[in-house]
Amino acid sequence: MGVINLNDQAESKKAAFEIIAIATSAGGLNALSTVLGGLPVNFPTAIVVVQHLDPRHRSLMADILNRRTTLSVKQADIDDHLQPGNVYIAPPNRHLLVNPDGTLSLTQTELVHFVRPSADLLFDSVAASYKDRAIAIVLTGTGNDGGMGVKAIKEMGGTVIAEDQNTAKFSGMPLTAIRTGAVDFVLPLPEIAPALITLVTTGDP
Repeated sequence: MGVINLNDQAESKKAAFEIIAIATSAGGLNALSTVLGGLPVNFPTAIVVVQHLDPRHRSLMADILNRRTTLSVKQADIDDHLQPGNVYIAPPNRHLLVNPDGTLSLTQTELVHFVRPSADLLFDSVAASYKDRAIAIVLTGTGNDGGMGVKAIKEMGGTVIAEDQNTAKFSGMPLTAIRTGAVDFVLPLPEIAPALITLVTTGDP
């Protein structure tokens, strides 16, 4: 998969995708650091993230990732409005949903597959709101969260990427996604950021 220079492309055309939704669990901090750290400061697409976190403690993930990427990373707040090149992370113990007008919602409805926040709920909302303008990514993690959601993304015409099990610290979540048959690309972790740059600037792999 070739890489297109964002400096040449980003200013001349609208991004091919409006949103990237990432789901991860165990091992996720390092995986997110690799993916987000590989994206340039003028990356033209908003990113939303579900990372399974201990609900008993305040999350420092946004603070840590802000030191590892040139993108702006924040913990999502109610009615945040998606901005290109910004990363929004679901807070502990809250489901994160994306609305058609580009705003975010947080809910504390029941656990889904024993977790809150849920990748499936995030992916479902992204699929409904952005259809073929969405990319979903499943990174390292245990359990099967995200499996139903990637099918929703695919059914609405979006693109799905799963981390290769050979680079995933925990392969449960990526393998669940792959086994749905809805995954377009299975990529080693270091190849995901270059693939995203190509996809959002050209619409093609």
